[in-house]
Amino acid sequence: MPGPYNQGSLAVQERVGVRAAAEHVGRSIGTGIREVAAAFLEQQPHLVVGAADPAGALWASLLTGAPGFVRATGPHRIAVAGGLPVGDPLAEALATAGTRVGTIALDPRTRRRMRLNGTLEVTGGGFAVEAEQVFSNCPKYLQKRQPLERVDEGPGVVRRGRSLTPGQERAVRLADTFFVATTAEDGADASHRGGFPGFVEVLSPVELAWPDYPGNAMFLTLGNLAADPRAGLLFPDWESGSVLQLSGRARTGFAADGARSVRFTVESVVEALHPGRLRWSAPEYSPANPALPVHRGSTTR
Repeated sequence: MPGPYNQGSLAVQERVGVRAAAEHVGRSIGTGIREVAAAFLEQQPHLVVGAADPAGALWASLLTGAPGFVRATGPHRIAVAGGLPVGDPLAEALATAGTRVGTIALDPRTRRRMRLNGTLEVTGGGFAVEAEQVFSNCPKYLQKRQPLERVDEGPGVVRRGRSLTPGQERAVRLADTFFVATTAEDGADASHRGGFPGFVEVLSPVELAWPDYPGNAMFLTLGNLAADPRAGLLFPDWESGSVLQLSGRARTGFAADGARSVRFTVESVVEALHPGRLRWSAPEYSPANPALPVHRGSTTR
């Protein structure tokens, strides 16, 4: 790539009027994994990966393991031991060399996060990613949590569908965190979204919406969506360790006052309670979380 941004991101930056800021922030995007980043990765018990399945549907998946299961094995490469749980929609993609993936390592204990995007290599004990983009983000909208326990039993995938059940709708409304996978011609990306419970609206069993809060001016996610509407969402239930994965399409709305929102149409749903899942404490909400509109519930917490 001639620069850190694709044409979609550049177009959104121009539209919002943040090209100068984005150019400055973009200098932090590189291909090398620094020592501090390598040390951070080795401390993490989970990793979110975004990619397309063999049919082209985009998903975000959660991998877990003992700290050290993700580690840097070179200045531009990470290795991930093990694989995805049985039944995960990205199991085949993460066992296929050449898959373009986006990853994000997020530590709720410290409100730190690191993103690494690149191309997958299959290894004897899992997979590796040759880095094409490596960067960290600020702690905005990250809720703080402490680990409680690892649960080594579970039924695995408990439900697949094409729309949300009432229970799944409730889980989305209660979510304070989710991850979104997107893609464009330069590869895949996985990003984080956070806010007070209720910041994601359920408009119907097949449509969600959420505000695009002010961030780092990169607009990698919205830029990808401008080029390719496919998206995958991952809603972790931190207290039980269950995961809700949605695949579909998203579009961004730009209001006259500068506000932005994203609408997501659900096409496929996977709900799972996998063995090896992690349970976390109740959250300490980020002080950066914006108050919710009154019609979407109280923000007193």
